[in-house]
Amino acid sequence: MTEQFFQETQERLIRYAKINTRSDEASTTVPSTACQLDLLHLLVDELKAIGLQEVKFNPENAFVTATLPATSDKPVPTIGFIAHVDTADFNSENVQPRLIPNYDGQDIVLNQAQDIVMKVADFPALSSYQGQTLIVTDGTTLLGADDKSGIAEIMTAVAYLAAHPEIEHGKVRVAFGPDEEIGRGADRFDVAHFGCDFAYTMDGGPVGELQYESFNAAGARLHFHGKNIHPGTAKGKMINAVQLLKDFLSALPEDQVPEKTDGRQGFIHPMEAQVTVDQGQLDLIIRDHDRQAFQAKKDLVQSIVDKMNAAYPVPVLSLEMKDQYYNMAEVIEQDMQSVELAKSAMEAIGIKPIIEPIRGGTDGSKISFMGLPTPNIFAGGENMHGRYEFVAVESMVKATQVIVGIIQANAQA
Repeated sequence: MTEQFFQETQERLIRYAKINTRSDEASTTVPSTACQLDLLHLLVDELKAIGLQEVKFNPENAFVTATLPATSDKPVPTIGFIAHVDTADFNSENVQPRLIPNYDGQDIVLNQAQDIVMKVADFPALSSYQGQTLIVTDGTTLLGADDKSGIAEIMTAVAYLAAHPEIEHGKVRVAFGPDEEIGRGADRFDVAHFGCDFAYTMDGGPVGELQYESFNAAGARLHFHGKNIHPGTAKGKMINAVQLLKDFLSALPEDQVPEKTDGRQGFIHPMEAQVTVDQGQLDLIIRDHDRQAFQAKKDLVQSIVDKMNAAYPVPVLSLEMKDQYYNMAEVIEQDMQSVELAKSAMEAIGIKPIIEPIRGGTDGSKISFMGLPTPNIFAGGENMHGRYEFVAVESMVKATQVIVGIIQANAQA
């Protein structure tokens, strides 16, 4: 089984990674980019080929779903496994994955011509992968292991179980969807159609990650309304939107930013600004694991806007703020069966579960609040969303073994 998983997860990830599936936050379509359909339709064909049933592509939400029928007559919970096809906003055109068998623990030259080197000094986690087989980029693109490693692992696991009906298990559902990286993929997820008691996203990082606590999240956009007057006659008349942006940023807490926080500490993160004297725009994200602290951060942003507006005869700032997702622990902690099952499946193959809050979110954050508890399990990737992304094939094998272990243990509970 281990050798089969090694070859299959490796081959699947490389095949999937070569398909450009980058999502686009500016788009209003579902999925946000047509290229995601290339992989989604490929997965439909592959799911049918390995013998899964009820294979469906839903054009309303761009999710592919399928069923691995139960081989057990016992009434056991129906489990789901979910992964996303899209990749983040880094170059994903012409991805060329490269295998490094028996990695020697040294710096990796990703692209000799462009002198792009992944250095152990910069990425100390590399040293823990010595002797393993790594899949890396050519230094000009991301890899897409987030979350194509998760897709490869789910596909390999259900293909194995479909080929071995003698293994007792309950009904299993799988789902592959779009636009997770832009925070919209799960918005239209059809929980009722999926029909599971609980599910897992295979979307975590290194081996052992088991996460059921995520940020509460909001996005905010501020518009700065200036008044451009000739600088020679501007005294008492000009309102400089550049200065408004500076004043707003100066009013934010200096210590509540991503680069100064970790663990369960939240932050307010200015992400992108465009500004002239006449007008400007600033995009922020707001994050905190604690719901009250999350609300306090949103209230702070609003209070800064109100205070600045009060200093002028007319409003100079307008704010759009919207909650994006909530801490899934609020749902999952009501019934920890899904977490305990995953924990025991990891321990059964010698993996020590790493149970820590996610400093981010997954599709499971939204899906849990739709009524389907959905913790997150490691998929193996490191250095996500950029040229230094890599995954060890051994990590994908372990994730695949965990999926099979959860399905088997569920039938034995």
